[in-house]
Amino acid sequence: MTPEDYLEGQILLIDKPLHFTSFQAVNKLKYLLINKVGLPKKFKIGHAGTLDPLASGLLLICTGKFTKRITELQGQAKEYTGTFHVGATTPSYDLETEIDHHYPTDHITEALIHETLKQFLGEIDQKPPIFSAIKKEGVRLYEHARAGETVEIASRKTTIYEFEITRIALPEIDFRVVCSKGTYIRSLAFDFGKALQSGAHLTALRRTKIGNYEVKNAQTPSVFEEQLANK
Repeated sequence: MTPEDYLEGQILLIDKPLHFTSFQAVNKLKYLLINKVGLPKKFKIGHAGTLDPLASGLLLICTGKFTKRITELQGQAKEYTGTFHVGATTPSYDLETEIDHHYPTDHITEALIHETLKQFLGEIDQKPPIFSAIKKEGVRLYEHARAGETVEIASRKTTIYEFEITRIALPEIDFRVVCSKGTYIRSLAFDFGKALQSGAHLTALRRTKIGNYEVKNAQTPSVFEEQLANK
């Protein structure tokens, strides 16, 4: 593609690697497009929906005039696959922090897991994790958390369109979920563990779809770089 193509607007399907922040992925592409394609330093680029560093998968990066579509793309349903670890919780609801509590799991059966899942279909109330980028009184929640401060977090409505258990090998439960904008899969893990009368945290997460865009059609930043080098 020419510089003009990128300035007119493109939606780039990027498979964000584990431990990359979404910001790093955008910056990597911005650097490449400036230095390898010749775009001006102040060209517009942005992503349509943050992925945590501990998650991999589909990141939609918009360039040029298509940055105006970011809000529209963020509002589309998203599909994730991942793993809950049952019997223990962490303050961040994932592997960012250490386990803080252990819970019994002897009572958990496959039947109970599948029955519990039904509670989470449709519109649900969900509290975002304390370790999240949401702001309260101008300060991001994770900053309160790291300072050891207790903060009251309001619950919000979110929608789970599809929720499927794909593997049970306790303490691990693999899942696939399709959900609305603003859903925290870490919170889903925590709430699911609680509903099982135990505890759980998220140990793996991959975003596989945003609307009709699929991660199978995406490429990693390094592959994108290689393709630019071969042109």
